[in-house]
Amino acid sequence: MGLFSFIKNAGVKIFGGKTDAEKAAEAAAEQLRVEAAAAAKLEETIKDLQLEVTDLNVHIDDDKATVTGMAYDQATKEKVVLVVGNSNGIATVDDQMTVEHVEPEAQFHTVVSGDTLGKIAKKYYGNAMKYPVIFEANKPMLKDPDLIYPGQVLRIPHIDA
Repeated sequence: MGLFSFIKNAGVKIFGGKTDAEKAAEAAAEQLRVEAAAAAKLEETIKDLQLEVTDLNVHIDDDKATVTGMAYDQATKEKVVLVVGNSNGIATVDDQMTVEHVEPEAQFHTVVSGDTLGKIAKKYYGNAMKYPVIFEANKPMLKDPDLIYPGQVLRIPHIDA
């Protein structure tokens, strides 16, 4: 008869174990569990920080987070985006939140090595001594004005000159 070729990883498992399709389905289900747990943890963190968002929902799909709900004000909305976005494993945040009390949007600054809140204040406000404005705008995520790190994204609120 001769030699016949077959696909090694297809068909019925007779040696125990799972097919590649079963393994892939289990891996996908585990990924969904991990993402749901991470989303729940982020929602809990946002509530612990006392950021007022009605009907808050965070959904994570791979490295993208989608946030929905109604924030009390623009500052709260931006802080929620920062809490989610400054989390390990999140590359993008799709902000689908609405705002109850509308106010001007802030700018955002990604911290680079050597940055201080004073240097950032000088860049955006022309005055390094305005660093407390940035510190206050990023509370409660920032606990100390000297503890910022490269890659962190900060709110830079609009101020009147």
